[in-house]
Amino acid sequence: MGRTGPTVRFSGLLATCTAAVLAAGALVATAPAASAADVDVARNGGFEAGLDGWSCTAASGAAVSTPVRSGTAALKATPAGHDNARCSQSVTVKPNSRYTLSAWVQGSHVYLGATGTGTTDVSTWTQSPGAWKQLTTSFTTGPNTTSVSVYTHGWYGTPAHYVDDLTLVGPGGDPVVVPAVPSGLRTTALTSSSVALAWNAVSGATGYHVYRGGTKVATVTGPAATVTGLAASTAYSFQVTAANAAGESARSAAVTATTTEGGGGGDGKLPARALVGYLHSSFANGSGYTRMADVPDSWDVINLAFGEPTTVTSGDIRFSLCPVTECPNVESEAEFKAAIKAKQAAGKKVLISIGGQNGQVRLASTAARDAFVTSVSRIIDTYGLDGLDIDFEGHSLSLETGDTDFRSPTSPVIVNLISAVKTLKAKYGSDFILTMAPETFFVQLGYQFYGSGPWGGQDPRAGAYLPVIHALRDDLTLLHVQDYNSGPIMGLDNQYHSMGGAGFHIAMTDMLLAGFPVAGNTSRVFPGLRPDQVAIGLPASTHAGNGHTSPAEVNKALNCLIKKTDCGSYQTHGTWTDLRGLMTWSINWDRFNNWEFSRNFNSYFGR
Repeated sequence: MGRTGPTVRFSGLLATCTAAVLAAGALVATAPAASAADVDVARNGGFEAGLDGWSCTAASGAAVSTPVRSGTAALKATPAGHDNARCSQSVTVKPNSRYTLSAWVQGSHVYLGATGTGTTDVSTWTQSPGAWKQLTTSFTTGPNTTSVSVYTHGWYGTPAHYVDDLTLVGPGGDPVVVPAVPSGLRTTALTSSSVALAWNAVSGATGYHVYRGGTKVATVTGPAATVTGLAASTAYSFQVTAANAAGESARSAAVTATTTEGGGGGDGKLPARALVGYLHSSFANGSGYTRMADVPDSWDVINLAFGEPTTVTSGDIRFSLCPVTECPNVESEAEFKAAIKAKQAAGKKVLISIGGQNGQVRLASTAARDAFVTSVSRIIDTYGLDGLDIDFEGHSLSLETGDTDFRSPTSPVIVNLISAVKTLKAKYGSDFILTMAPETFFVQLGYQFYGSGPWGGQDPRAGAYLPVIHALRDDLTLLHVQDYNSGPIMGLDNQYHSMGGAGFHIAMTDMLLAGFPVAGNTSRVFPGLRPDQVAIGLPASTHAGNGHTSPAEVNKALNCLIKKTDCGSYQTHGTWTDLRGLMTWSINWDRFNNWEFSRNFNSYFGR
């Protein structure tokens, strides 16, 4: 979100691969001979049975009859847009065993690799197009490794490539067995209509089923889930099972949880359904200036846009009203402060939003962190505000090389931001409102990519908001990701979703509520947020940002997420009845568009 209009931030991660990055792989001409006891444990490596056993991103993979190296079929995979045409297969292996992965490929920039080895994941590639070439690499499994994922993929912007005769040679894997019963089932959070659960991960499990009173109510991929749609002040009994290709375990020991007293939203600070909007207070653009006193009562949270730093790395945030030369109808400071008090007296919350398109903030030092706390506190105190909105965009947040676990970040700009916000929260107490408005690039893209990646070359900003959200989830009032100015993003259905329709908002919001493995690593699952912590971020009009969604499509998205109707082909991972509401950029643009966005919100929720 910014002064002069939207910007799309999808170029870095998907840029053309440099020679330095490509040099990380190596081409081996021939495969070592296997021992007599070794077997090929890969399934359908010649693609004679089509894609049976293989999972390919989007619609990038297909079995074709020409060209082939041997047999009657080969894999054809075509990178497109943000899809590098990755096809993968989970293969059962034995622990502490040596395996050789080999495949014949044709095309430029074709990769072959294995993940989840339990030791060092491996990959190799070829740069040259032309005749069939053999790629080979080897690895040793870890002491507890029973399955690995083998994969091939191309590179962004390159033509289709072909793969044939893929093998994984080594000791035959043991048969998949039903996983053990999960242990440690416990309650982690309660609201008047939801219970958050967690349990210990089970080796060999690919998913978990949650039961409420003997009825299955949720299926998740990681060891945590939030069950919604419950009655207030009511006791419920929960159990969980572990599952994989072999079947489902017996149910765990039951845990009983009692929901809190009624009250709708779950935190008492906001109405059960909240409408959030940004107010252009420090600048004007084509939408025109809107005075604080003229903001309609529809808006429950008003974010003042924007507080910006004196320099990118200073941490010193400043805010002032739009100059008269730019905004002839701007109110005086006294009138602005009085209007804020009047809004608060009517139950509205007014926050200072830090960042935006032009306000790059990098807290790379403890001095910048401390300056941030001091200067933001001064703004909050000067205008009597209710809290803080973090709208860091561009290059404000990025992950340094080696910072690979969102649960324990080490990058200074991440660590210092978390520390600064916690300090502000402690200073102002439990009534302090904290919201965030990241772009999809910094959140949902983390399902596929996190930081610079295991081989380098990825955009270090990919998924960079995840450690901030995770560390502050107990302090977070509301997360409203910007579902606009975005490239296609892969959802939990492993399909790409594009902005502008209900399906994009359904898939992106479901990810926040269900949680997801970060960069595909099932041992590092980002836990879902409570529904009352989440709102959907949309542009108020076609002028406000790329990806404008019509009121009819907005309502379809709400129907699906709250009522589980109008979902189309996407299957949500829950019925999110406590979804908090909507956010928009911006109040000014909604006024410019005859209040279409806010009027539709009021109509849908009967306000």
